[in-house]
Amino acid sequence: MTINGVEKYLYISKLRESNSRYFAVVVPQSYIMAGVHEAIFYSIGASLLVLLLLLPFAWLFAAPISKPINQLREQVQWIKLRQYSKVNRVHSRIEEIHQLGLSVIRGRNALQNFEEQQNQFFESMIQLVARAIDEKSAYTAGHCNRVPEIALMLAEAAEKSQCDKLKDFQFNNDEERREFRVAAWLHDCGKIATPEYVVDKGSKLETNYNRIHEVRMRFEVLWRDAQIQYLLSKLDSEVDLDNDLRPQLDKLREEFAFIANANIGGEFMSDQDIERLKQLAEQEWVRYFDCGLGLSPLEETRYHPQPTPAVEKLLADRPDHIVARDQPFADVTQFGINMTVPTHLYNHGEIYNLSVRRGTLSEEERFKINEHMISGIKMLESIPFPPELERVPRYATTHHETLIGTGYPRGLSREDLSIPERILVVADIFEALTASDRPYKKAKPLSEAIDILSKMVENGHIDKDIFELLLTSGVYQRYAKAYLPERLIDIENVDRYLKR
Repeated sequence: MTINGVEKYLYISKLRESNSRYFAVVVPQSYIMAGVHEAIFYSIGASLLVLLLLLPFAWLFAAPISKPINQLREQVQWIKLRQYSKVNRVHSRIEEIHQLGLSVIRGRNALQNFEEQQNQFFESMIQLVARAIDEKSAYTAGHCNRVPEIALMLAEAAEKSQCDKLKDFQFNNDEERREFRVAAWLHDCGKIATPEYVVDKGSKLETNYNRIHEVRMRFEVLWRDAQIQYLLSKLDSEVDLDNDLRPQLDKLREEFAFIANANIGGEFMSDQDIERLKQLAEQEWVRYFDCGLGLSPLEETRYHPQPTPAVEKLLADRPDHIVARDQPFADVTQFGINMTVPTHLYNHGEIYNLSVRRGTLSEEERFKINEHMISGIKMLESIPFPPELERVPRYATTHHETLIGTGYPRGLSREDLSIPERILVVADIFEALTASDRPYKKAKPLSEAIDILSKMVENGHIDKDIFELLLTSGVYQRYAKAYLPERLIDIENVDRYLKR
């Protein structure tokens, strides 16, 4: 109770039961609590001292439990990071922990085996796609299989190279090597969406068949017309017209030979050649049958009816030769693609195609071929690659780039291309040059292929260091002996290419 403003403890008791006198004791609170505080202080101090003395013993007795548990946590973390080689068995005399350690190892083995099976399945599917692309065309069969071979040879040589530009190049682990290998297998995956006749186009008038046969038939018609005209004139006159017919027939034979040779696309078409082609196209022949008969529904949408008989040009670029895009070209700027898109999907015009100056592909068909890179990018970017394969889409879609920014699909330059990407560029070109199964060219001997590569180095299209690595490492010889006919291996000394 408070007495005169001070907290005090008050004890009251009767002295005797028979009277009303009381015994009272009044003690200040501070006096009573002083002893209590002192007792609490010493008790806490003693307890802390005892605990401190017991801590080493507690640690000593707890270590057999805590240490293996911490080790187990570490092993589980390695499994989580898929670093299976770093997972070790945890031993303990405590049976439960010992069994838990065994379970971790069994789990590691099961996950590792599963991942290996998944990797094997994944790579088998990749190779399946590559083989499907190769088998899609008899002319490019083997390309998707051979490019990884030479690319891996070059990558291995680059890791061993002491060249100033390559001596620091090294794959950090087997996962990075696998990443490069997968990219090499997938480098042409977009071709699965490229029409077969475009991939296989061996002549300028070829679509699903070689339309030079149509042109030949027109010359046959002109030939018959000349003979008929001659015979009719012979009936009306006794004049000897043999000297008039023979030059005309010889002229028709020579003109068709010129057009047929232009159709092959083996030589450069000059301005004079194109002008003569247009002049020949102006010749006329008479068609008596309706071209609209027997057409497919899609062809009918492009056909413009004409009355018969109809006078037609020997060669023509008709409206029905134009194949429009059935849908707008998709916006692919999010992939960094920088390519000019032709207005039409295809243009099968006869003069238009025969006037192609070099090779057999028109502008639209060349874009369709190049578009396989766009298809490849879209396909690969849609795949959720694991972190160790995250660069596969990039590696697999840069083998048509150049060091001077004139390649496709992104128009990258030297600074943008890593060493693995430059290796794939050289591997792809070297395989294409030495391939003997292309419809538009004959097999080139090894010397000519290397000479073309050297010119591409001079023009800034491919990396000089990778080209020289191809030669100095002997990769070109190993590849040639494995994949080229003996008759095409015609070079042993390549020193003249290294002194440039």
